[in-house]
Amino acid sequence: MRGADTFTESLFSMRKLDEFVPKSHPLRSIRVMANEALAKMDRLFAGMYEADIKGGRPSIAPEKLLRAMLIQVLYSIRSERQLMEQVQYNLLFRWFIGLAMDDDVWVPTVFTKNRERLIKHDAVIDFFFYDAAIAEKKCLLSGEHFSVDGTLIQAWAGHKSFVRKSKDSDDQDSDGGSVDDFKGEKRSNVTHESKTDPDSRLYRKGNTASELRYMGHTLTDNRHGLVVNARVTRADGHAEREAAKVMINDARQAADDASAEITLGADKGYDAQEFIEACQQMKVTPHVAQNTSGRRSAVPDTIAASVGYAISQQKRKLIEQGFGWAKTVGRIRQVVVRGLKKVDQMFVLNMAAYNLVRMRSLAQVRP
Repeated sequence: MRGADTFTESLFSMRKLDEFVPKSHPLRSIRVMANEALAKMDRLFAGMYEADIKGGRPSIAPEKLLRAMLIQVLYSIRSERQLMEQVQYNLLFRWFIGLAMDDDVWVPTVFTKNRERLIKHDAVIDFFFYDAAIAEKKCLLSGEHFSVDGTLIQAWAGHKSFVRKSKDSDDQDSDGGSVDDFKGEKRSNVTHESKTDPDSRLYRKGNTASELRYMGHTLTDNRHGLVVNARVTRADGHAEREAAKVMINDARQAADDASAEITLGADKGYDAQEFIEACQQMKVTPHVAQNTSGRRSAVPDTIAASVGYAISQQKRKLIEQGFGWAKTVGRIRQVVVRGLKKVDQMFVLNMAAYNLVRMRSLAQVRP
């Protein structure tokens, strides 16, 4: 017998929000790890807001705000307005963020303003490192063998915003790329800057066109390809090596054993004499791919002939998975924020989300 096309809504529901989420849903384990990291940030959160005794209107709970930002990355939601719209009717999102069925969803402008507070106090950076600490606790990191690489991030600015600098500007950035405008005038970073996003730089790499960009850098642990350090710099020809030196030095300082051998895998772009010498001074073995195209490699042949070098060259390709995930699922192919600090925090948040997803997947392989 054919059923009737009727709809009868119950006046009350006696089910909990948790019951609507399947027990095997991937977000369950991700939420547990995210909450573990957030629990360690209580002191930071307390210092971000006025004391309760002073009164005032309560803001969005920073824990809920960060979980909402994670949802935006994990589900490729392009804007805060669309995020608030989907949280309104999506029970899964409400459960992950920590909103009850009857709780009001925030106004997009209020959400954005509260997000600025997190960026101001570097809360996303802290979340990333507490996230990495969970990986260490789960014995997912070697702590000794690393890989480094960089990727270009398209800025939220167009060529029309790239105009001549004022006369009092003393910016001496190197010219990483130049382009002719519609009047035939040559434009470069030396003479021009974006009035929309002054921190972005005109840059090209390989056969790509010159565009306004930033450069994102990550340091990954070779055991499972998890990101242990991430940062964004202005785009120029030396940014990758300079950022790599800072990140591997941090890893060297964090090593439990000061005498442990630290290795760093990288592609041919890092094969420069000054970079190899800097690594050796930090007691880091440079497992950098040798660049012998019309030149002599700075990487000693004794290192290149070792077994560990071959392993590092194989493992360093894992770093591309993080970049690929963040540009397809995440939100860093072209960022929708402006300014170096905001772009940096957005990049770090994407890497933290990638780590959570990867740790969840690894837990399925090795419970």
